[in-house]
Amino acid sequence: MSIEQIIIIIAVFLVISTSMSKFSDITGVPALLLFLGLGMLAGSDGPGGFYFDNAWLSQAMGTVALAYILFAGGLSTDMQSVKIVTKPALVLSTAGVVITALLVGLFVRYFLNLPWLNAFLIGSIVSSTDAAAVFAILRSKNVGLKEPLKPLLELESGSNDPMAIFLTIGFITLLQNPEGSLFLLVPLFLKQMFFGLVLGYGLAKFFIWGVNRIKLFYDGLYPVLSLGWVLLIYGVTAQLGGSGFLAVYIAGLVLGKSPFIHKKSISRFHDGISWLMHILMFFTLGLLVFPRQLIPIAGIGLLISAVLIFVARPVAVFLGLMFSPFSLKEKTLISWVGLRGSVPIVLATFPLLAGFDPDHFIFNLVFFIVITSVLFQGTTIPPVARLLKVDAPLVYKRQYSIDFDGSLKSDMKLEDFIVPYGSKAANQPILNLGFPKDILITLIIRGDEYITPRGDTILEEGDVLLLLASDESLPKVQNILSKGITK
Repeated sequence: MSIEQIIIIIAVFLVISTSMSKFSDITGVPALLLFLGLGMLAGSDGPGGFYFDNAWLSQAMGTVALAYILFAGGLSTDMQSVKIVTKPALVLSTAGVVITALLVGLFVRYFLNLPWLNAFLIGSIVSSTDAAAVFAILRSKNVGLKEPLKPLLELESGSNDPMAIFLTIGFITLLQNPEGSLFLLVPLFLKQMFFGLVLGYGLAKFFIWGVNRIKLFYDGLYPVLSLGWVLLIYGVTAQLGGSGFLAVYIAGLVLGKSPFIHKKSISRFHDGISWLMHILMFFTLGLLVFPRQLIPIAGIGLLISAVLIFVARPVAVFLGLMFSPFSLKEKTLISWVGLRGSVPIVLATFPLLAGFDPDHFIFNLVFFIVITSVLFQGTTIPPVARLLKVDAPLVYKRQYSIDFDGSLKSDMKLEDFIVPYGSKAANQPILNLGFPKDILITLIIRGDEYITPRGDTILEEGDVLLLLASDESLPKVQNILSKGITK
């Protein structure tokens, strides 16, 4: 195969993959499932016929991809909105993960009659959730979630991966040392969390200090610098025995709430890198699975999925949120949106490389559970949210190439909001809408027309408002624009 042919194949693959995201928005089918399907079609059991069985390469690619995905997730997290849900989210991302792993492990132990450690290993692998898939589904169906459900799910999904990874590595370590005790995991856990927190925070602060002073001649080099820095944070932390995934997530959170030069361009760059990593990771994992091997374990996979969806996740949520102010309906919705995604499939490669899954049983089982979770839970989230009456109007935000220097010491942000269709704000002059006094509407974009706003300017459906506002005023603006939207 010539270089030109390889280039054409890569180009076609990227074009098809990015086009699938649009298909996902239209149909509501999570993009991750489409990427996995594309990999399976290209594999040895599909029409592509490409044989791929390199678990090490899959794990290496998955590790790098997850590092960038977690960093981008932390970078895009609105710390102002997650402050009120920090405690319950951390409870779910730690104790909730442990409870889920234990309950699934108990079922696997007694139903499949597997050894204790092997059973809890499977439970640990499937214990983390993927909120990105949830919000993609809600967005495609024009459904939002009431506060503070959205920030809770965002923070939980970003912070529960390190615990799932720790449990998986811990049980593999015990399998490699059968005479070891569970108590040996305690110092390992403390070491991973300590170095993950300290190095993630410290190296992020050092990046901010350095990037504001380095003064690179070319602006395009700043995103490249951040690209290398993410890998450095992960690598240094992991080398010292800490949780590299926790470190990059913490670093993303620190950078997301801190002002520094070229912040917006770096954030947009990592958003694109995150999507690229999703595509490459899911495609590779789709190649690694052999669909014909999924059929024999389908029955077992469905049973474990049922236990995970209807028993383990609800018990973990209700116990973890026992003393929280969340209502019964909100807890039920949180239980239902515990979708499994990329992390379990990547973690399923760990036993492969460690030699504890020679026949790919664990990998195929986890792969089937993830597909089941996405298909069953993913397609029912919007109606369940409406049934429980915890849905809310979805107010879209669009991004324009207008940058506000994040290095300025100011609590004001330049944001843009769309006037939704059906909003009571439409056909009303700006003066009558009751916007907070500390906001400044700088521009109205109506199609290809740019309008200078005045008090008597009448808004129309679909208008984009560019406004300068504080963190406290942004939710008020969103509430005003969302009034009157029919669900």
